[in-house]
Amino acid sequence: MSPTSPPDATPSVSATPTDVGAAKPAVVASPDAPTKQHVSDPALPAPAARTNPSGTVLIPVQGVQATALLDTFTDARSQGRSHDAIDIMAPAGTPVLAVADGHIEKLFTSERGGLTIYQFDPAGRLAYYYAHLQGYAPGLAEQQQITRGQLLGYVGSTGNASPDAPHLHFAIFELGPEKRWWEGTAINPYPALTQSQ
Repeated sequence: MSPTSPPDATPSVSATPTDVGAAKPAVVASPDAPTKQHVSDPALPAPAARTNPSGTVLIPVQGVQATALLDTFTDARSQGRSHDAIDIMAPAGTPVLAVADGHIEKLFTSERGGLTIYQFDPAGRLAYYYAHLQGYAPGLAEQQQITRGQLLGYVGSTGNASPDAPHLHFAIFELGPEKRWWEGTAINPYPALTQSQ
């Protein structure tokens, strides 16, 4: 896929499809188009340190504790991909919250990610990706300013997620100089989420 055209809507950094899957351009964002590189080196600063003044990101699924999270960032996926995200299991309809301040860059629907959201941080350096949503919060729109903890949508099983295992597929990626919502370097969200609580 061309680096100038949005892929199937999944954060990427190289030229290879990423995590949640290939999508069809819709009105929502998805995890299937971008290519990405991995950043999970413990010597690197935690993504949370670059997210907000307190250095923390909120766990994006209401009621989920850090102890319930599993680090699935490097887990294998189909077609030789790695997960590049974590899955946060929760009942369908559980509120999904903004992990940090920022704005909604893209709402997208993809084949793999289903109903998705791409959120940029205020500095335009990081993107937060929320996938497999059951629905968006009423009135959510592209370019809307949002605050940490604001309702974005609801846990679901759209895209390639099993209806028997609703969850939020959550990813963080560092944007390149072009600031493309579908392209970035994957950063493991697990350390930032578990140290923030």
